[in-house]
Amino acid sequence: MLGEFLRARREATTPAQAGLMNAGQRRTPGLRREEVAMMANVSTDYYIRLEQGRERHPSDRVLGALARVLNLGPEATAHMHELAHPVLQPRRAARRPERVSLDLRRLIDSWPDTPALICDDLMTVLASNPLADALYGELSHRDNLLRMIFLDPAARDFYTDWDKSARGKVAHLRLVAGSHLDDPRLTELVGELSLKSPEFRKMWARHDVANKVGEIKRMRHPKVGELELTCEIFSVNSSGGLQLITLLAEPGSSTEEGLKLLGSLAAPVRGSRVADRT
Repeated sequence: MLGEFLRARREATTPAQAGLMNAGQRRTPGLRREEVAMMANVSTDYYIRLEQGRERHPSDRVLGALARVLNLGPEATAHMHELAHPVLQPRRAARRPERVSLDLRRLIDSWPDTPALICDDLMTVLASNPLADALYGELSHRDNLLRMIFLDPAARDFYTDWDKSARGKVAHLRLVAGSHLDDPRLTELVGELSLKSPEFRKMWARHDVANKVGEIKRMRHPKVGELELTCEIFSVNSSGGLQLITLLAEPGSSTEEGLKLLGSLAAPVRGSRVADRT
């Protein structure tokens, strides 16, 4: 896994990003192995062994140098260290998803003007309030945000910044994967997406790593048109791994009016939708 990560990040790092301003013409945009080795102050042979998986115990000094050369952020650097020094854990058995408490369901149902979702660490949707159901109601595969964005063709029209949204979700899954290597749920999800989506395969192969953070989400809803929502993500401390996702409209904006219209469509629905996984 470490070798795959290093190779993918080397191929995705341009000479300019690594500070090589006069790298000359080359057939591929990434760095050469000997360039990475030189800038990380290791031998080319040693670096090749790292990429090939024949050297499995790099020092923290070497990892730090590689993080600098490959321009890795804090999350990607931590992920690389985790791949290099994995913590031995018993093999994971298939497990039931976390249950959403009644109080948490009541909380999101009390927000008639704010779409809200409860997801697990693999972006499985465990609960959603009526406004979120109205927002995503025209899409399929709503049991998982990754499956929805990659497997429903309509998602490309729904997400105005589809490529950015898709890359962000894949990068988060890579981050989670570092501590879930033996999780059957991860294997099943990655296997399905890799089989059915060429775009997912390409993004997964890049080994981008990033945590989910709040950002502006631009959507094109078939019933109410263009929406610009601020996405905020909160960890649910009472349930390990669960996250609360909210989508907020700017007061007085056309998006706020669009959500009010969606709210009127969702009004007959009572209570949050909870995925049937029992």
